Amino acid sequence: MSKTTLRKRIALTATTALFAGMLSVASAPVASAHSAVGGTNTLTTVGAIAGDGTTVAGALYTAIATNTTSAAVASVSSATAGCSTADDLGLSKGLLYKDSSSGVAQSATVLAGGVLSLYSCSATAVAFFASGGSLAPAGGMAAGTWSYNSDNTKVWSSNITTSGGTAVGALWSAPSTVGTYTVSLYTGFYTNSSGNNVISTATLGATPATLSGNITVSVVAATAGGTYSPGDSYCQAVRGTTVAPASNVDASGPTANGVDWSIDLALRDAYGANLSSSGALIVTATNSAKVAWGTAGATPVAGTSSTAITTGSGTASTVRVSQATAGVPITTTVTVTYNGTTVCSKTVSIAGTVAALTVPAANIAVQDLSASAGNANWFAGETRAGTFYVVATDSVGNRVATPSTVGSYSVDSSTLGTTVTDVTVPSLASKTSSSDVLSASVGTHTCAATAGTQKGVKIKFTLANGTVITSAPFDLSCADDPASYTASFDKAKYISGEVATLTVSFKDSKGNAANNVIATGGSTISIPGMTLVSTTGVSTAVLKSGSKLTYTYTVGQTAGSYAGVVDFTGGTTTLAQYATVQNPSYSISTGGDTTTNADVLKSIVALIASINKQIQALQKLILKR
Repeated sequence: MSKTTLRKRIALTATTALFAGMLSVASAPVASAHSAVGGTNTLTTVGAIAGDGTTVAGALYTAIATNTTSAAVASVSSATAGCSTADDLGLSKGLLYKDSSSGVAQSATVLAGGVLSLYSCSATAVAFFASGGSLAPAGGMAAGTWSYNSDNTKVWSSNITTSGGTAVGALWSAPSTVGTYTVSLYTGFYTNSSGNNVISTATLGATPATLSGNITVSVVAATAGGTYSPGDSYCQAVRGTTVAPASNVDASGPTANGVDWSIDLALRDAYGANLSSSGALIVTATNSAKVAWGTAGATPVAGTSSTAITTGSGTASTVRVSQATAGVPITTTVTVTYNGTTVCSKTVSIAGTVAALTVPAANIAVQDLSASAGNANWFAGETRAGTFYVVATDSVGNRVATPSTVGSYSVDSSTLGTTVTDVTVPSLASKTSSSDVLSASVGTHTCAATAGTQKGVKIKFTLANGTVITSAPFDLSCADDPASYTASFDKAKYISGEVATLTVSFKDSKGNAANNVIATGGSTISIPGMTLVSTTGVSTAVLKSGSKLTYTYTVGQTAGSYAGVVDFTGGTTTLAQYATVQNPSYSISTGGDTTTNADVLKSIVALIASINKQIQALQKLILKR
């Protein structure tokens, strides 16, 4: 054989293999459809009978049960009218993939020369059509009731029971040539003058009434089968109880203390077929996390080691991941191998128990005198009333939910006094994400009748095992309702297009910063030459940090001097009694050259005066000489 001939044959072989791979990739469905091969055959009966008018698309089924025999097996085994589970015992041969649908948009992958065992329940005459390969009726009716075309790509029968339907089936033998083919089921043929639903040679040439099932079949070579394919497999990190793998989208963030992770697997080859059930599956975890094998959809018994070994295909497997030590936070990388090949690696975290308490200073409100209720409006995006947040974290800073089953809050009574007489935490944290307000508990403090600040207050959290966690000291303040206010802008002069901030500050009748839990009430605010963009509160809002409300404006294009009107005198009783309307002043210029004629004249007069002085000085100098 010449070198040229050898090169041509190698190129042809490589091209054929590449073409087969391209066909298998092109026909592979999305990952969520990997569920059928190796499953249980299904025959839907009355209510989804092809052609009986009770279903839009009818149904064409493919036998998907695992086949360890040497040949395909017909699905329909009985000539008796009606459809039952006795007619769904067929076996296909060489089936690598089948999606989970049974209508007119099905897809399947089969080895070259393989056989699909097809079946349906029909109430009308039926015809099986194929664009290649060959068809043969698969039992259920006498051989004489079937007809064929010359190349066996069409088989049809009219011996159908219209009441309850008749189980019909066919074996489709795939071509030996790789490619894409279609196999279809047609129903709904016409009724003749004798009242029989029949198919004639003439009607086969026309489009039948109903396309009840259609499968696009990719016929592929065997070269890529049985080898792990990442693009056709799953590996998904799931919180808590496992689910059947549905995507490769992992849950994020740590789970709560004591809540295990599940790493769900579905390992496939390039045709979407399960891998060998005799594969060696090994999982390892770092940082001494405990792992155990199980079945996705069920929760296995917690592991006792950082390594676990089993045998299987990884078709619907799960790995349970647990803390190394109860109550101690952990971050671990879990790695799964199949026959020595790494097929999955996930890094997950489990939070520990409460180890620290923090009371964020920015979230501490000033409480009303002789009150303990607080207000939800003090917090951003909150519905729980209170005056401060308490954030519980584990030893590495993960936020920890604090339901009553974990422990209980209390105040260090030795840190109370005559200003703040009590502190409670009535609403407990139920989430762990720092972006969720429910990851903080809401506390409230009770004030006496005198305004002031109680310094060095401490909160305690007692765990179920008796361990007590104490917060750092923080200050809690008390003040009366707003009685007066001042309004001012951040600048006295603005240029058109700038952003201006108006701040309204409130004090109680004793001159203390007013509390943050009583609404200011209605207001009238008019700021000429500016447009309001946003405000930290509306007419019913409570005061924000520093007992203030802030308003943001964009500066307009009209130059001039202005005075605004800020009127809260119609608000709370004390404001109506003591407050006065505020008129903050400001000016607006358009920017650029703002010189006026008066400015020019003034400059000329000054210049003349300067020249006169210089002349006079020169005259004196000359006279001295």
